[in-house]
Amino acid sequence: MSPVFRTLIFTILVPGFWTLVMPYWLLMAAGIALYVRCAFWGLRVARPRDAAALGSPEETGCGGALPVGAESMYWSVGSVLLGEAGIFQSLALLELAVGFAVGVNVSVPLCEEPALRRKFGAEYEEYCRRAPRWLPRLKAK
Repeated sequence: MSPVFRTLIFTILVPGFWTLVMPYWLLMAAGIALYVRCAFWGLRVARPRDAAALGSPEETGCGGALPVGAESMYWSVGSVLLGEAGIFQSLALLELAVGFAVGVNVSVPLCEEPALRRKFGAEYEEYCRRAPRWLPRLKAK
């Protein structure tokens, strides 16, 4: 095998794989791990009777325990969608991820948060103060 051909193969397999493929897989893995942490630990293990978010915001959500924010499960789904869009080089999946992000940004403040405020009142307000909605808080309050 010629040195040029070996160099070409190496370039495609090693740097190409680690710079073009692995970031998407890592994004998906991070999203799946975050989802599992939220859905199966936060909602199923820590408070099994509150699996349908029937308990307090602190007990049923992940926002207080994770640096991503109060809406950690939405971050996880968005991460998986973006990873899939990259892996499959799919414009349709990218559009789905954008649609998901728009939908969540509309439905959370208009539907989900008012319902939680009505149900939990001051407890939910305190939770919102400590757990930012979308962006992580870099310093503890």
